[in-house]
Order: sequence, then C-alpha cells, then structure tokens
Amino acid sequence: WQRFGGSVATHPMVVERLADLAGIPVRYLAREQQGEVKAAIPTWGRDLALSKDVLKRNGKKGLFDLGNAELILPAAADAQAPLRHRGRYLSALNENRFSGLKLQTEQLAMARTPEELSKKFRYNQRRELRLLEEAGGVVRPVSDFSSAELAAIYCDLFQRRWGFPATGAARMAEVIELLRELLIGSVIFLNDAPIAIQLVYRVEAPEWISVEYINGGVDPETREFSPGSVLSFLNTQSAWEHARALDK
Repeated sequence: WQRFGGSVATHPMVVERLADLAGIPVRYLAREQQGEVKAAIPTWGRDLALSKDVLKRNGKKGLFDLGNAELILPAAADAQAPLRHRGRYLSALNENRFSGLKLQTEQLAMARTPEELSKKFRYNQRRELRLLEEAGGVVRPVSDFSSAELAAIYCDLFQRRWGFPATGAARMAEVIELLRELLIGSVIFLNDAPIAIQLVYRVEAPEWISVEYINGGVDPETREFSPGSVLSFLNTQSAWEHARALDK
C-alpha cells in the first residue's frame, strides 16, 4: 500500500482495526513477478476484506459503516494481476493493475474539482455560509471533539435527518476512535447546538489522496440555512486544498 497506493477502505490500518473489531481474520494475497510483489489484496474468504456481505453472513450486519467505499487495491500500474475476489465500487484506477474486472451498474459520485464548480454555485455556497454565520452559526473542526462526542452528534443528527438510526450506531464511538487519526472535516453549530456533521476519512498514498465520505446528519429544522450543502462545500474545498498543497 505504501508503495503503490490505495484508498481508505484498503489502508492496512483501517483493514486491521475494523477486521479486529469484527473478529474476522484477514488473509493477504500477493502477486509476484520476477520475485517482486506487484500487487496485494486483503481478503475475507472469496470477498475483499471489510465486505458488507461477509459481515452480514457472520451475523454482524451494520457493525461499522464505510459507506459505499471506493476500493483502490495496491498494485503496480501495469501489474495486470488476476482478481478473483468479490468487491463493489472498484476504482477506475484499478484498470490495468488488475485483470478480470467487470463493470457494475451503479457508480460512485466523485467530488468535483473547485474549477468544475460554476461561479454562481461557489458564490451561493459562500453566501449561505455568510448568512449562517450572521445568524450565529459557527464552524468548528472535528479535532475540537472527542470520539464519543462526535459519535453522539452524528447519530443524533442522522436520526433526525433520516428518521432511522445510523448504520453502526451501537459501536460508532469505538469505530471513530479506531480511525480517529484519519478523520477530517468540520461540525456546524447554531445557537451552541450542532446542526450539521459529516464523517470523512482521509489517507495519503504516494500519488494521490483518498478521501472517503461515509455519511452525514443535519438538523432538518435548520434547512433554511442549507447547513448540509454548506458543510459539503467546506469539507470538499478543504480536502482539495490539502491535496494540492502536496501536489496530489
């Protein structure tokens, strides 16, 4: 992974900690060419590790939530390693690195670059933020809060927004703590109460930054301020700035 890169959901630390939480051992398989490892994958049986299907089969459905995580498997750019394990939402970056990939019908929505957003959209987002701040809104970094506090805020706002509990709610504080060093983003407050939060994790690979948006929660009673879209704008802009500062 450190040599060829990957994504949040294939990062060795993420795989190890969440697999330990699930109590399902991980088997790593490697592809060698001329005595050199050109590709490696973490597996749970016939599936890639951290698979929702495997959790379900083991009676641990919804133990943790990685959303519909983008899977970038570590491999040399021209490895053409055969991939015989099941996995959803494989990144286009896996093409040429692995063979035998099948196109799936659903695709992930990727965050646009700042330049791809229209001037009007950017103006409107900044205006929404200004109106929110004028009404007493405050944007605070996730680093201001403990994992237990973030879990409580997220589970509460998710429940209020969607009307059902967040996936992995029971162990949410534990999972956030396990992945704490990867967590980025902000929480929006209004009148000293949290009104918008997103769970976003980030890892740095040699050639790119992988940022995974898991899900979010907002207070529906504050929709006049569009806190969810404001937070999406702030979090994505901040992630792009960080990546570009590293020339990635």
